[in-house]
Amino acid sequence: MQLMMAAFYRRKHLRRLDKIKPKLRSIIYLVTICSLDRKPILTREDIFKTVTETLEEVAERKRWLVGRYVMMPDHIHFFCSPVTEDWGLSEFVRDFKSLSSTRLRKQGFEGKLWQREFFNHLLRSKESYASKWEYVRLNPVRKGLCESPEEWRFSGEVYPVEAK
Repeated sequence: MQLMMAAFYRRKHLRRLDKIKPKLRSIIYLVTICSLDRKPILTREDIFKTVTETLEEVAERKRWLVGRYVMMPDHIHFFCSPVTEDWGLSEFVRDFKSLSSTRLRKQGFEGKLWQREFFNHLLRSKESYASKWEYVRLNPVRKGLCESPEEWRFSGEVYPVEAK
């Protein structure tokens, strides 16, 4: 048992379910990506615009549907679902982070934008989707950034992604 625990703590990357084979239409992930060192820069108007446009473009190119999203000052939450069986969540997120960083550097942003890892949660039911969306949409209210989620302008929806 001690040997297994030692191996667990030596692991350098978060484990994730990157490729699974249930019915494709039922796969929905909640993804969270944090800015490097949790710097509160993502709600700067220019950065927000570039990040959301890049997310939409990479999703289309990689054949992913991105649904609702909320951008917080130091992280972004979004729901996404693959369009085809030839997909990889890590590849999709890697390409999004890379292209958004490249575009922001060209606009004068210095340094790295994103943390190396990201977090994902595979939704298992319609109730899970509703519950996770409620948590995500209330995030700015809990942090004292607005009075109601409708006031938060750094959120939206690219494509309606609902649990089946």
